[in-house]
Amino acid sequence: MTRRTRRLARLVALRRPTMLVALAASALVLAGCTGPILANAPAARPPAPSATPAAPSPLPDPQPVVLPRDDGPHRRLTEWWYYTGHLRTPDGRELGFEDVIFRAERGDFPVSWASHVAITDETAGTFRYAQRSEIGPQVDRSPRGPDAEPTGFDLSIAGYDPTDLATLANPPWTMRGSDGRDALAFRLSPAEAAAAGVPGGIALELTLTPTKPAVLHDTDGYADFGPAGGSYYYSRTRMEAEGTVELDGVAYPVEGSVWFDHQWGDFIAIGGGGWDWFAIELDDGTDLMVNRVRSPDGSYPFAYGTLVAEDGAVTHIPADGLSIEALGTWTSPATGATYPSGWRVRVSGKGLDLRVTPTLAAQELDTRETTGVIYWEGSSDVDGTRDGRPVAGQAYVELTGYAGAGGQPTTP
Repeated sequence: MTRRTRRLARLVALRRPTMLVALAASALVLAGCTGPILANAPAARPPAPSATPAAPSPLPDPQPVVLPRDDGPHRRLTEWWYYTGHLRTPDGRELGFEDVIFRAERGDFPVSWASHVAITDETAGTFRYAQRSEIGPQVDRSPRGPDAEPTGFDLSIAGYDPTDLATLANPPWTMRGSDGRDALAFRLSPAEAAAAGVPGGIALELTLTPTKPAVLHDTDGYADFGPAGGSYYYSRTRMEAEGTVELDGVAYPVEGSVWFDHQWGDFIAIGGGGWDWFAIELDDGTDLMVNRVRSPDGSYPFAYGTLVAEDGAVTHIPADGLSIEALGTWTSPATGATYPSGWRVRVSGKGLDLRVTPTLAAQELDTRETTGVIYWEGSSDVDGTRDGRPVAGQAYVELTGYAGAGGQPTTP
């Protein structure tokens, strides 16, 4: 093992792994019937028995990434389907959203799932989010081909609301798709809406179509981090979206652009200080993904990027080709965590010098009830230059590791 591999093995070298580890630990407690650790414990509907043993894939890595087969679920320790996007109404209202489903598989315990949804109303200056969890294989309704391999994904996270005595189950939050033709839907139950501070409710329903080919973030789609495990990771960076968003009981038609991440592998979190992730869409058709892993001392020993041209051509950016400077901070009044807020992002050799500014400072999610973590994920505006010429765009940024155990702040 090289010195670089040994060092990476001591870091959280993959995006978002801590969430799934905490989810898996909670799932084990639930499986032992010791109490409802997750936000929506399935007390009203016990999980169905698993049809197959829950275990990591026995296949050697790397395997070729084949779509739409690999759009579907994998028999791996950790997996997620992650959407972030920017929407607008006909009257000019600007919205950001997040919609994610996590999957964790550990030993002989039932498969566990969690989902987070959020909407940033940039026009009104509000941010609302909710979370659900469920245990068991019934969440996965993905279509299968004649060889039993998935041909896409169809996931459904139920909601359990003790105030809804008539049905117990609320409309599920769903994701389904194949080869980039995807559909998302969620609606907060009355209890979820009240907890999120929007008694009038929040709902979203979108259909998505790709405008570019899927992008592998490694040359073969697989990143090996030695003892830390490995990860397959691809994105569809600029999907066209249309549908409706409902805010406080009022439905608005929307259209916009959505970024999709799908990541899976036999990996778990092994310490480290967190990570900063950027998904940037520029008005000239260029897309940029940047991921930086932070060590406990606040340094950034590992980083990489992927630049996608308007025609879909891909350039992989090494760590020494990236420069990211925090321009300010924001401290959460709810958790006390202090996050960087606003960044200068430069890509050497590509003429990119960008400023990324949150559309709203307060876009923090406290998801300890479902995935055990507090993180910041929010819509942002982009301006700057490319080869000295003005350029603008939009972005989503994710920040983890800035809130310690129990919500106590940690030093950036």
